[in-house]
Amino acid sequence: MHTILPADNFIVVNKTVLHNSDRKILNLLYQPLVGNTAISLYFTLWSYLDKYELTSSEWSHNHILNNMMISVNEFDDARVKLEALSLLKTYVKPGTINSYVYELYSPLSASAFINNPLLSTALYNNIGKVEYEKMISYFSLPKFNLREYEDITSKFSDVFAWSSTPINSNIIHDLKKSRYGNLEILTDIDINVILSLIPEDILSSKSITKEVKELIYKVSYIYNYDNDNMVELIRNSINENHRIDKKLLLENANKYYSFENMGKLPSLIYKNQPEYLRKNTLDNSNRSKMIYMFETTSPYDFIRSKYKVGNPTRNDLSILAYLLVDLNLKPGVVNVLVDYVLKINNNKLTKAYIDTIASQWSKSNIETVEDAMKLAETEYKKRKPVKKEIKETKKVTPKWLDQAIEEEMATDDDIKALEARLNRK
Repeated sequence: MHTILPADNFIVVNKTVLHNSDRKILNLLYQPLVGNTAISLYFTLWSYLDKYELTSSEWSHNHILNNMMISVNEFDDARVKLEALSLLKTYVKPGTINSYVYELYSPLSASAFINNPLLSTALYNNIGKVEYEKMISYFSLPKFNLREYEDITSKFSDVFAWSSTPINSNIIHDLKKSRYGNLEILTDIDINVILSLIPEDILSSKSITKEVKELIYKVSYIYNYDNDNMVELIRNSINENHRIDKKLLLENANKYYSFENMGKLPSLIYKNQPEYLRKNTLDNSNRSKMIYMFETTSPYDFIRSKYKVGNPTRNDLSILAYLLVDLNLKPGVVNVLVDYVLKINNNKLTKAYIDTIASQWSKSNIETVEDAMKLAETEYKKRKPVKKEIKETKKVTPKWLDQAIEEEMATDDDIKALEARLNRK
């Protein structure tokens, strides 16, 4: 990922048709997902467009940073959120002064947004049931009873007749129109394996369209379901015509997840440490390897690597949700915190124990892995265990708390052992 510099230049290119109604959609539907800074960035980029709303002049990033009164990190955070929701595409031409092009895309219509399971689920969980229903009502068309009325609308052919040669379609240029980006997601499921486990007499293979496949991918991503989960879910969502009932599939996925997670719904969070908050170290020291692991591993996979067999418990997942969603800690920071607490608390991850430390880290606005490790090292030095506990405490100290690790080089065996632990299925 390219980190911008204030001196870098940019231009804004409008790839769509922007309407005033888009402002309401961005404020009411998108803002609860990405925050006000990201939406403010979208509107600011929009404001740079010329009077024909096609392109902008060339500006320096220093201008937009001062205009919005934000830092480079805040700008990068807002930008990647807009990119993730397909509202923005970014291109860069490296040079002494880098040149960027920011392409703006339309937000989805209210109908398309609400009917997108990824976005609607995230919105529901972020604003709650009452506000979500108000939002649905706000964007719903008014109902008007036309039962006693007759439709007397004229047809095109009733009014117009051809009197000239039709235009040659080859001369029609690429005209301005509304364009929407696609939400790009990657999941670990194998849809061919899933469908092969459901007999043809139960589910018709001809009914599995591209749209159905995309829905299956989205559901597995939202709820973190694997192949086995999806097979069971699909089996329970097949109608009498041997087709997947898309509405029922979403309802069942929601119901099963809610039951397993004590009524909570999934929320949009960073899967692992955001690129702009990574150190991008190039040396081969053990400490750098640890930082890289914390930054590139999801909290679920990290805590899962602590189990010799089996998977994280419901209590573990509840704690991860609390740290990531309620306290809004970054994934890499959560990994450091989990590793630190497990080592100083006899390999036990209890919410009561972790809460005090996590709250302090949240209030301290710790966002990078390196800052989290430094804070943990400082806190560890302040600990004053009683004499009989000193031996045990030293034995379970995380290796990265030892400053000498800075100079130790990671061997091939160290790296292979680490990868094997994280890749355990």
